[in-house]
Amino acid sequence: MTVTEGRADAASAKAATLIEALPWLNRFHGQTVVIKYGGHAMAKQELRCAFAQDLVFLRYAGLRPVVVHGGGPQITEQLSRLGVETTFTAGLRVTTPEAMEVVRMVLSGQVNKDIVGLINRHGPFAVGLSGEDAATLTAIRKAAIVDGQPVDIGQVGEIVATDPGVIEALLADGRIPVISSVAAGRDGEVYNVNADTAAAALAVALGAAKLVVLTDVAGLYRDWPSSTEVISELTAAELTGLLPELSAGMIPKMEACLTAVRGGVPQAHVLDGRLSHAVLLEIFTDSGIGTMVLPGGEQP
Repeated sequence: MTVTEGRADAASAKAATLIEALPWLNRFHGQTVVIKYGGHAMAKQELRCAFAQDLVFLRYAGLRPVVVHGGGPQITEQLSRLGVETTFTAGLRVTTPEAMEVVRMVLSGQVNKDIVGLINRHGPFAVGLSGEDAATLTAIRKAAIVDGQPVDIGQVGEIVATDPGVIEALLADGRIPVISSVAAGRDGEVYNVNADTAAAALAVALGAAKLVVLTDVAGLYRDWPSSTEVISELTAAELTGLLPELSAGMIPKMEACLTAVRGGVPQAHVLDGRLSHAVLLEIFTDSGIGTMVLPGGEQP
């Protein structure tokens, strides 16, 4: 093969990739996509940069991306650095007022601004928000359940209301909203809320075309741990039947998918955030990756 032929083959492969994306560009042009960002996708610099590129590509392609993020490892690291003890009950971080100050600082002040900065290397697109801003997220205190009994775990919240007005205004202005998973309380307190849950609630409120949840596994496994076969697609009814068998880490992610599709979002996806450009691979290729949850199969 000559050098010229090699260049032609490479160019043809790029053209084929662009043509494969064409029907998806047409389908999702002007649509809102809510992406929950966290885990390993947030831990490595090359993956952080690729994620920022994905968002800017979506923006230029005519989609309206919205990012909702957590930051558990960063919170734990900062608490340790400050000598603040952190404990977990039923998988939830016990959030004292002292710990909440750190949660708020890390999520809204550090992690949020890091994401915004990476996106804005490509243009003035990203605007950082907290769920507290303009009452975007409102929560009430949530108890952990231990042996069937509620246990107070401090300023951990359950979302009870959303107001997407400020997000819609930013989207209309061509911006990429980046929202930290901190919520305001009607009692004047501030709450640490699950980012998967926050993303699902906002996807419903915004009438999103998709919810995308980035996680640390390839998707939902059919018979974990005996099999590593990923379920590519399932209905809400099928997922409901599987929920009791899932690992503790997957339950909030799959419950977020259920919340989204039950609330009118046509598709919800769980993707492997360890894969570079996972968001683009899911949205703009015929095969897609990860697990897709669709409405259907449940009793009215």
